[in-house]
Amino acid sequence: MPLEHRAEPPIPVSLRDDKPADEVRAEHAQPVVQATKRARARAAERAMISHGVRITSPDRQPYPQAKVSKRDLVAYYEQVSVVMLPHISGRPLTLIRCPRGVDARCFVQQHAAPGFPEAVRTVSITEASGETQNHIYVEDLAGILACVQIGALEFHGWGARAGALEVPDRLVLDLDPDPAVAFGAVVDAALFIRDRLLEDGLSSWPMLSGGKGVHVIVPLTGATWPAVSAYAKQLAQAMEKQAPERFTAEMAKTDRSGRIFIDYLRNQRGATAVMPYSTRAKASASIAMPLDWDRLGQTTSAQAYTVHDVLEKGLPEVAEQASAPQRLPRSSPGGE
Repeated sequence: MPLEHRAEPPIPVSLRDDKPADEVRAEHAQPVVQATKRARARAAERAMISHGVRITSPDRQPYPQAKVSKRDLVAYYEQVSVVMLPHISGRPLTLIRCPRGVDARCFVQQHAAPGFPEAVRTVSITEASGETQNHIYVEDLAGILACVQIGALEFHGWGARAGALEVPDRLVLDLDPDPAVAFGAVVDAALFIRDRLLEDGLSSWPMLSGGKGVHVIVPLTGATWPAVSAYAKQLAQAMEKQAPERFTAEMAKTDRSGRIFIDYLRNQRGATAVMPYSTRAKASASIAMPLDWDRLGQTTSAQAYTVHDVLEKGLPEVAEQASAPQRLPRSSPGGE
């Protein structure tokens, strides 16, 4: 008997596990332009607006270890702007930008670039090379937040402002310790330098760097770059001469073993120092925190304050800082 070959009806076989086989329908790829527009629309829905600045991906965490998001950074700068702006406003800036977060590659930027946010201002500066470049600065909270939007995690500023580039209005001594030096020794060094400055009639205030050390800051008036630079260098050298076992005025790492480098080079034209209240590109999301001298003596780390600390507890209460501008003494430190 001949065999019969009968065609059996096809049995649906599902290659997907998210729905039954008989519900699967052919899907068609969206045109690239259409898909991109939809993606942008979804991103726009997730964005936030603060002080006129559009912050995209506000829940992304530039500080994953500390669990600090862009939204947290916006809230932080909104909280500290009243006290931060008098320090940072108008100063040409160098930004430390970490667009993919503190754990990825970061880079330094001080010149304006195409596509920079409108809230970030520019000033034309003739540099030491003779070349003229557009440098960036901010005037208000919108400018700070615009920098946050482009991944800025640190703000470093000149010792002068855009309207008076040749007139420095502060002196900064950055106490940078060798890793073997305890933080308590850095605090003692800052107090030692405070007293030495007072001998020259100069009041100062301290700031935790948010990194390893302490900055001692002196507000000035009527100064010039050569005078500020020379005074800072001579003071650092005098400190080394007075206590060579504690201090060095030499930048080379090999000269810092067990000592504190008094970095006086922050006081040259074009040099920058981290701005008060700036976040730092550290895993802990630490802050460059201004203090008074009493509170500094109670502090155990240069990274004692973080973004979450300020958001949860507010800024530390400190006594009024020396803010009245002062003139540098006519004689060099030590009267030499």
